[in-house]
Amino acid sequence: MKFKAFFRPDYYAPTPTQSMRKLPPVAEEVQRLGLAEITDGGSGEKVIPKLRKLHCPDFVKAFDEGDGFLASSQGWGWTPQIRNGVFAINQGMISATKAALKDGIAANIAQGFHHSGYSMGCGFCTFNGLALVAAENPRLKVAVLDCDQHGGNGTEEFIGRLKNLYQCTINGTSFGCEGGERSKVFTLRTAIRDNFAPYKKAMEKSFEHIKGWSPDLVIYQAGADPHENDPLGSLMMTTEQMRRRDVMAFEFCKREKLPVLFVLAGGYQQMRDLVPLHVQTFEEAARIYTDHLCV
Repeated sequence: MKFKAFFRPDYYAPTPTQSMRKLPPVAEEVQRLGLAEITDGGSGEKVIPKLRKLHCPDFVKAFDEGDGFLASSQGWGWTPQIRNGVFAINQGMISATKAALKDGIAANIAQGFHHSGYSMGCGFCTFNGLALVAAENPRLKVAVLDCDQHGGNGTEEFIGRLKNLYQCTINGTSFGCEGGERSKVFTLRTAIRDNFAPYKKAMEKSFEHIKGWSPDLVIYQAGADPHENDPLGSLMMTTEQMRRRDVMAFEFCKREKLPVLFVLAGGYQQMRDLVPLHVQTFEEAARIYTDHLCV
């Protein structure tokens, strides 16, 4: 039985970074390899009222209409395609959450969440789809395992607004994260390529915190920018080390019977090198959860 991976063609937009351009080739390769069931999460228009409750309504309105600085505050010039793609991606988070809670695992073939705060976008992230999941499920505890090169500063801001949101962020650049009781920050200052032990230790400490929080859902941000060839990275992880990271995350969630929704994050290499890094995350999810969806 295959798990669901949410995607629709309007996730794509010609963004200056690879962020939304890479999503169709990842989805195509996941489908070609039979790693997941590609599923349409619904029109992005449906999520706009939900985002107005999560974010500053003036910010959401500005982005919706392409009006002024706020419409491009994540770092890209506004276009209708970016608008439509961002809304569709966030609707996908709602749909993928339902699938993960039902089946034990699901994916949204999307990224661009963890730097976005309440009143504006940041770092190529427009709206915080991670916080959106918590806001739309107030009776559930939602824990984010953020394994990007950069810390989840936007998520940390929302932790102050949403009592059911938690995170562990393992990064090479804290991006302003300060940490707290419900936001645990592990900033690794040395390259991991020749010694995976510090990253493994940070993962294990993150697992301890997540278990202590007793969440109802884990959102795993599988960033590609910790890779050794990424121009914005400092962690210098090898391809195989990133695979080990994914294995640890999925085996932990499966072992602890924690439903997991995973998403993409980061990644600024050439497309031919970047897409396989994301696809191998799906390979490990499929291998670990094959015929064992924890319903």
